[in-house]
Amino acid sequence: MKVVLLQDVKGTGKKGDLVQVSDGYARNYLLPRKMAQQADAKVMADLKSARQAQERRIRREREEARRVAESIDGKTLKLYAKSGQGGKLFGSVTSQEVSDELKRSLHVDVDRRKIALNGEIKAYGTYECEVKLYAGVSAKLYVLVGEAQ
Repeated sequence: MKVVLLQDVKGTGKKGDLVQVSDGYARNYLLPRKMAQQADAKVMADLKSARQAQERRIRREREEARRVAESIDGKTLKLYAKSGQGGKLFGSVTSQEVSDELKRSLHVDVDRRKIALNGEIKAYGTYECEVKLYAGVSAKLYVLVGEAQ
């Protein structure tokens, strides 16, 4: 019997998969527990439309990520921090501060977890970091840390 899984079933498949299972397994286990639906024309049409909607959503998100990546790629953010002797900062510049500055100066909202700093920023200078916006879409960003007034 062909069924469409309504949730992940260990050893059988993932949610939304069309799988061939034995009649007894489907009738006695999957269907009574609402883990699957029998594959008929209506269910197949719904599955096809759901997949198309998912593909459109992924394509739209990827295009949005590319647009954002083009707008911030190669830009330099200026951050100011206080320091002690020798230009060593009190604390360090974090990805959260970089995210806040991106939002404030370039009007781009990027989650702090998507910003990869190359090591810790604990002194004045220019640092390169990578912003991973989507799978396969990233941008290089420079962070210039200067002395606070």
